[in-house]
Amino acid sequence: MCDQEFSERRIPLAYLITFRCYGTWLHGDERGSVDALHNVYGAPFAPRDERREEEERRRLKQAPVEFDAERREVVERTIREVCAYRGWGLRAINVRTNHVHAVVSASCKPEKVLNDFKSWTTRRMREAGVWKSKLTPWAEHGSRRYLWRPRQVEIACDYVINHQGDDLMPDFDQD
Repeated sequence: MCDQEFSERRIPLAYLITFRCYGTWLHGDERGSVDALHNVYGAPFAPRDERREEEERRRLKQAPVEFDAERREVVERTIREVCAYRGWGLRAINVRTNHVHAVVSASCKPEKVLNDFKSWTTRRMREAGVWKSKLTPWAEHGSRRYLWRPRQVEIACDYVINHQGDDLMPDFDQD
């Protein structure tokens, strides 16, 4: 169901897809963030900037979005449904109150995976009556990490399933 954009030898084993709920991690946040100037693999995040964070907060089009148990269940069920329909291998998933992590094997670009997850989960939440806004519950963009080696997939799955709430992402490049 994906365009075959990669040659067989260039398809990663999986992707670690992460996307956040709208308004829950703004530029300037103390945790750091990725922006146009801080968007190189391995480079530091944009630093804490209270004025920037407050400016971003003032520009929000809706209140920050958090998911209760019912929304989380709809999101997880829908991601599983999308993966089954598209023929993608869902290796791990964790739907949190303000973000989603999934490790997915797919023979297409990760942007397709991310976009399908966001659009279908929004649609299904509306159908279930747990998302009534005309606006999206999702922040713009999302993280799409390529996992080329089995050890990277193993580390990502372990992180998604067992290490939510830890301060740091694991080093996916370790052997």
